[in-house]
Amino acid sequence: MFSNLPQKITVPFNLLGDEAKLAFRNQSGGIVKLSSTRNISESDSYWDQYVTLFDSASDVFTLVSHNDIRRALHDAPENVATLIRVISTRLFNLISDHTFPSPSNATVASFATSFIRTSTGTAPRSTTKEVLNCIRVLQRVLPVIFEMESETSRFEQEVLWKKEVVAEEPSVVEENAQAPQFVIEDEDDEDAPVGEAVKPATSTASAPASKPKQTLPSLVERLFSCLIDLLFCCGFTLPTKIQVDHYKINYVIWEKGVGSTVDLGSSQPFESNRSEVLRLLLVLLSKQIYVPPASLFTSPSAYSLHFVQHTPRRDVLTVLCSLLNTCMNSANHNATIVGTVTGRLPYNHLVFKGEDPRTTLISTCFQVLDALLDFQSGDARDAVSVDGQTSAPTAQTNAFRYFIAKLHRANDFTFILSGIIGILEEEMGSHNNLLPGSKKSVPYIVETIIFFWKMIDLNKKFRAYVLDSDKATDILAYMLCYGLEIKDKPQQHGLCRVISYIIQSLSSERAFGSKLSSPVRVHLIPQKWSSVGTAGDFMVQAIYAMVATTSGALNSLYPALVIALANSAPHFKNLSVTSSTRLIQLFTAFSNPSFLLSDEGHPRLLFFMLEVFNNVLLRNLADNPNLVYGILHAHKAFEDLGTLTLARGLREIRRIQQAKEERARGNDPTNKGKSRAQDDDEPHNEKAQLLRSENSSTTEVGRTSVSEEEPTIPRTASSTDEEASTIRPLMSPTISEYPPNTGRAGGPSEKARGKMRAGRSLSGDMTGSLERIATAGLGRNGFVPTQEWVTSWQQGLPLDTIMLVISELLAKVQELQASKTSNANTAIIDFIRSANLQNVLPRPPSVAPRRFQWSDASIVWLTSLLWGEIFVRAMSPLGIWNSTNVRLFYVKHAPTQSRQITETVTNVVGGLLGRSDSSQSLRQRPS
Repeated sequence: MFSNLPQKITVPFNLLGDEAKLAFRNQSGGIVKLSSTRNISESDSYWDQYVTLFDSASDVFTLVSHNDIRRALHDAPENVATLIRVISTRLFNLISDHTFPSPSNATVASFATSFIRTSTGTAPRSTTKEVLNCIRVLQRVLPVIFEMESETSRFEQEVLWKKEVVAEEPSVVEENAQAPQFVIEDEDDEDAPVGEAVKPATSTASAPASKPKQTLPSLVERLFSCLIDLLFCCGFTLPTKIQVDHYKINYVIWEKGVGSTVDLGSSQPFESNRSEVLRLLLVLLSKQIYVPPASLFTSPSAYSLHFVQHTPRRDVLTVLCSLLNTCMNSANHNATIVGTVTGRLPYNHLVFKGEDPRTTLISTCFQVLDALLDFQSGDARDAVSVDGQTSAPTAQTNAFRYFIAKLHRANDFTFILSGIIGILEEEMGSHNNLLPGSKKSVPYIVETIIFFWKMIDLNKKFRAYVLDSDKATDILAYMLCYGLEIKDKPQQHGLCRVISYIIQSLSSERAFGSKLSSPVRVHLIPQKWSSVGTAGDFMVQAIYAMVATTSGALNSLYPALVIALANSAPHFKNLSVTSSTRLIQLFTAFSNPSFLLSDEGHPRLLFFMLEVFNNVLLRNLADNPNLVYGILHAHKAFEDLGTLTLARGLREIRRIQQAKEERARGNDPTNKGKSRAQDDDEPHNEKAQLLRSENSSTTEVGRTSVSEEEPTIPRTASSTDEEASTIRPLMSPTISEYPPNTGRAGGPSEKARGKMRAGRSLSGDMTGSLERIATAGLGRNGFVPTQEWVTSWQQGLPLDTIMLVISELLAKVQELQASKTSNANTAIIDFIRSANLQNVLPRPPSVAPRRFQWSDASIVWLTSLLWGEIFVRAMSPLGIWNSTNVRLFYVKHAPTQSRQITETVTNVVGGLLGRSDSSQSLRQRPS
């Protein structure tokens, strides 16, 4: 009676369609046929299963692997071309189909029929599902096409970019295909004539002028237009209530914000569909990750070029505002029931895996937006001004960068700034709460920080608005605090570098200086920073923490951070004792001979720190008694810099090494006092010896030896920026990093000149033993310091102002200290506050902040950082670009680990759960 029951249960019900999916994966009529059978016809029913079989994106990415596509490209490339044409054509036809989009019913019966097939093996047709499957298949196939090296040009040109010549009805083709693609009208655009056409990089040679041939748009061009239509399709990505008559496509901005005051409302299905379409758009824009960094500008992505240059103005504005508003509304969006209940429970992210559709949509919007605003390759590079000093985007180079730069309404700026701060607050809230680790960090925090950098870089009015608002100190505090949170994570050091450049960019604005005296009032920063004081104090102490606590792991960030201090120093007032001490400690570390002589770029950090002190002493000496007191206390270090030679630096390094060895052996150095006394006398003796040897050497020899070493610091105060750039190592790209030290309105008095340090030598001799020490591996990467190199940057150090202050105030301060009264420190502070050195010190030069300047290297670096983040985020759950031959960045794969409960949860539950070493492992990101 029950003998046939198992067969009837397995076959007729076919729960979830597993039988058909397994057959597609394993049997000859499935994915295997794509490579085993040559020249499958476009009308073959075989292609239907790519559209109707899959129920989710995970089905497509599981049943169709990259190796399947590669195998087909090798054995039957014509089938892959046919697959792309058939799927794309089906997608184009479905949009115009009157049954698309399929009506969505929330009943239990309709939900069940999407999973359970009838006994005949059929199910109700869903055109929405077919459209989504077309999109997902293209997401899977295109990355494999992009990674091809030798045949990529021919295959892509033939399949994706080839335009068919039209023999009849040329007027229709010309109107619909060409004119709107090449004209971006803008009333305010004075950068180029209205209607000027820019040819795509993939366009073929122009036809004879006598009778141009009319062509249809290429498959890629039609695909871009199709995706834009799908992004604004009522019933698919937009509510049906806004549909006008029978027109499904309505180009309206998704959410309230920039360019729109109406909130259309949305739902999870619409948000999921938007994410699917944007993901395919992102795949089309990802062609550049398969190009080596050296070829990024010479081999631009034709897909990105076409989208940023030939998309109609209406579509650019609608897409741009929709992406922007979705991202900026992320902090205050209306969450679903699951989000409102479980989203507030502590440690919910350890229980519920995956992201909700809203979070996925926001992340994808950020990624597409950043990728469009970042693209500068080939013809998309910003146009350079007539004087060659500045550059700016135009509607012809990159329309998305251009229109972001054109935003000017205060309401729009308020909306954008509030959205960014809301995301930063949410991220900091996940780090600082009563239960550490109880909240999940914001998954799109990297994209948010990059977007903020793009906004202040492209839109000068927005940057001024940020600095004039009362949120300027909040932005500074959140950026620095987040940098401190991730500074010990190697996979996050790229983002630390972005934050350092943002701080440098903001510090170069005059309005930024006026905010440094304001208190830090944000409530989500760590408790240890809550009582720091002013924004200036917080900035100094945070930068010190990033430099001093990373053991050189962030040495590439040091220039930008120290330059930010130098830019802000003219506005420092009433620095606290702690902040003043931190500045002196930074100077002491940078002036240490073992640091100075280990790399040819290190003296510039010392140069910047001396500029910090000079800016404070020349402008706000009386307002910073704590810092002046610290300078006087460390006067010996400044005096030693004036007499520094290579020989003395090497002896100091050797003395420190010997002291460490003696301490390690537990020995007590009996001649410590004697050696110290000798070291105190040696600087002046060495200086005299070098001066004597200088008189016996020719000027030509000195010049030759200096030029051969290619010093980092300009040899004279009048060195031009062009000369400095030719000898500058890889560093923070800034303008005029070593400005002339002689640009002062008035010179010091005769009395002051007598107290200034003596002239520095241009050359000197070094003993053979010290030469052996220098060549024994003191410097990094094979760098060997020489006396000529030391002299070249030592003579440019701006020590004169500091030495004048020390000579004027030190004796009086020492007298007050010798008095040994109970209020000696108070008396010293009062004395410094009342000190007037205007007749002694030179006039302060005009403020010339060092701005961040983009270079080819920095553009490539940021592009690789952005796409590396997109690559890593796409590895879970789909892995869109995983296992493809990416060339823009290097991917280090960490061994897979089973999902572990974090150490925080272990502590909360009282140690009932054992700790696992694997829970401490770091997830590796692209380097």
